[in-house]
Formats: sequence, C-alpha cells, structure tokens
Amino acid sequence: MAEIIQRDGTWSFEGEALRLTPGRDKGVGLLRRTLGELTVPLEALAGVSFEQGRKSGRLRLRLRDGADPLLQATGGKLADAADPYQLTVESDRYGVAEYLVDEVRNALLLDQVPPGPVDAYLLPGPPVPLSVSAGDGTASFDGEYVRLEWNWKTEEAKAAAGTRTLALTTLAGVEWHPSAGLEDGYLRFSVHGVETKAPPKYDPNSVLLWGFKRDPLMALVAAAVQARLPHPAADAADPRGGAGRPPPPAGQDSGPSLI
Repeated sequence: MAEIIQRDGTWSFEGEALRLTPGRDKGVGLLRRTLGELTVPLEALAGVSFEQGRKSGRLRLRLRDGADPLLQATGGKLADAADPYQLTVESDRYGVAEYLVDEVRNALLLDQVPPGPVDAYLLPGPPVPLSVSAGDGTASFDGEYVRLEWNWKTEEAKAAAGTRTLALTTLAGVEWHPSAGLEDGYLRFSVHGVETKAPPKYDPNSVLLWGFKRDPLMALVAAAVQARLPHPAADAADPRGGAGRPPPPAGQDSGPSLI
C-alpha cells in the first residue's frame, strides 16, 4: 500500500482504488470537508501527477471524462481548495508523493486502464437526501424530486411563484457555475421542453449565487442530480436511458443532510 498523510488530507492506494480523505486543516475547502472520504476506483483514473514547488507541491488526479458526476456537473470550474482530486504536499514528503504516483501509474499500466472517456459513471456522487442553503434559496434533492425554496433575498418576481418542485424524470440537465469577479454564479436546472433565456436572478429553476463561502456546496446538489440523470455519453439505444451504474448500495444514501 502507498499512503501519504498531510494536513491537507490523506491519500491511500491499495492497488484497486485510491481512498481520498480530506484533512481538518483550516485551508481545506468546505466542499471537500462536507463531501468527506472518496473512493476512486482505478478504472476511473486517466492519470496522476505531482508538481513540486519551492515550499510545497501538489498531487493531482486526472479522471476519465464522464467518470465522475461531480466533475460532470461542475465542468472543471471548481477552485483548487474545493477540488477533492488535489492534495497539497509539504516539501519533506516529496519522496512519498512521487512513490504514490509511481505505484498508481504502474497499476494503470498493469491493468491496461484506457485513459479515454467512459459512458457510465464510475463514482456514485453525493448521497441523498441532501439540502443546501446559499445565495437566494435552498436546494434540496431526495433522489426523485428537486425542491427549490426562496428566502428574503430572492427577486420578488421569482419568489412570487412560491416553492418549486421538479421531478427528476422531467429534468434535461443541471449546471453549477461559481461567481467570478462581478459575475454572479448559479445552480440551474433545465427541464425537458422548457427553454428560458431569463438570467438566474429571475429564473424559477435557478438558485443565484453571490460568491459566499457556502456557494460551492450547491455543487454537491448538482452532482447528486447529475449522478441520477442519463449519462451524457450513453448510447441512446440503451433501454435504461444510459443511466450508468445502478444506484449505490444500501448505506450509501443515508439520512437527511442539511448543509
């Protein structure tokens, strides 16, 4: 087994999977701490790298396109502090980091894991039910329905319609975008047969985000929904709709989570 323990977290590799456990250091992002430990199967990896710096280095995992619903939903827009597939390495542990990289790369070669995209999710996504409050509303998901509730900061025209409930079967997709500079972020759900050009501030299927600490947690709602939608790369002829792997086993979806 190859293992590296840092303030930023612990990565352990046992040949068939990498176990990523976030650290408790104040620099560890809220999304990583909330998401908790992840188990990444070897077949989901496209590569691993280690970048040395003067004071610290960084381990990075590169997942195969389409393997992870979190990355699918966030489109590569997660900040470094929120990215569960990065680990800050202190300079006195560079040798350990390089050893872990060698072990993972050797395993990828021995198992002949292709680096290309996949047409089914290889990670289960966040467990449900979960509920996140940020920006101008609260987004909840129980595995079948998305519920959007508004707060006192919501634009009056959007709040006037009241709480929004969207069945998973009606959803065409989900997007999460962080705020950047003066541009607000959002969590948006698209519905089959319904097109809108309304900005998130007025869109009743969107939660507006202003760049506060809890905003990244909305990405967990997006990932949980994404994991249960048909996989974007799945064969259209698949009678299951390309939904990928079956739902996670009992115990993966635990009790209600309000974060």
